[in-house]
Amino acid sequence: MSAIRQTTSKSLMLFSGRAYPELTSEIAGHLGVTPTPTAAYEFANGELFVRFEESVRGCDAFVVQSHTAPINTWLMEQLIMVDALKRASAKRITVVAPFFPYARQDKKHRGREPISARLVADMFKTAGADRLMTVDLHTAQIQGFFDGPVDHLFALELLVGHVKERWGDRDITVVSPDSGRVRVSERWTDALGGVPLAFIHKTRDPMRPNEVKANRVVGNVEGRVCILVDDMIDTGGTIVKAAETLFEAGAADVIVCATHGVLSGSAVDRLKNSQVSEVIVTNTLPIEPERHFDKLTVLSISPLLARAIKEVFEDGSVTSLFGGAS
Repeated sequence: MSAIRQTTSKSLMLFSGRAYPELTSEIAGHLGVTPTPTAAYEFANGELFVRFEESVRGCDAFVVQSHTAPINTWLMEQLIMVDALKRASAKRITVVAPFFPYARQDKKHRGREPISARLVADMFKTAGADRLMTVDLHTAQIQGFFDGPVDHLFALELLVGHVKERWGDRDITVVSPDSGRVRVSERWTDALGGVPLAFIHKTRDPMRPNEVKANRVVGNVEGRVCILVDDMIDTGGTIVKAAETLFEAGAADVIVCATHGVLSGSAVDRLKNSQVSEVIVTNTLPIEPERHFDKLTVLSISPLLARAIKEVFEDGSVTSLFGGAS
């Protein structure tokens, strides 16, 4: 008896969590697809329910969620979406989390602390995710927490392009806000044509998060435009203090560049009232109109995510998007 032979065609399906559907719509526009209709709501006690309104059997599923506040709700929703896809026989499930939740808890600083970033990666795997896609992880080691392929995308080219266009005619120094970000800052100096690098040496009280005790600039910043580079801006306290330190050291202008604009609490007021000339972030996280201010520039990450999703779907090379340097 002959075997049954069948030529199957692949189908890419895009799914959006409720945290930031506008980003998924942008990605869908670049891909030329429509996000799959989804019914999602909360029960009276806060439990979440998700159901997809089209068949997902055999599809290549990409589940997009921006982990903004309330972060635990949106994390749980994405996990439930992955579980629903697994049980509905999706062929491959890729979690697209532009801002990886709990990324700052990637190691134990002291005894009896969790490694929550590992826990989140384990939960995605247990829910049924085959692959993970994210942008500018807090530390690269988080890639090893997920037991499967991880597409670690970089916003560097996008941010550098804007800096070159706006500030390229000035004397620039790239500044790392602490010693831990020096390697990333070195990539910035290369991308900007070998400009000087400086970093801020700071001491922290481990018992008080988001609070810096002392700053000192190491490197030449006098009379120069300082590009202060970080992965995220949360409360804005650290970055504003770093900017003040740079001005005290003679900086002409300070530009803040970060991939993730968390902007918690009074961050907007801090940045708005600071001496910083421009704050550049991407839209990995939603920034509502009321949190926009004159100095803020928001660049769209959706073309990069769309290109990466297309490469994964077509079994191409995501690394090629970064000149082989991922």
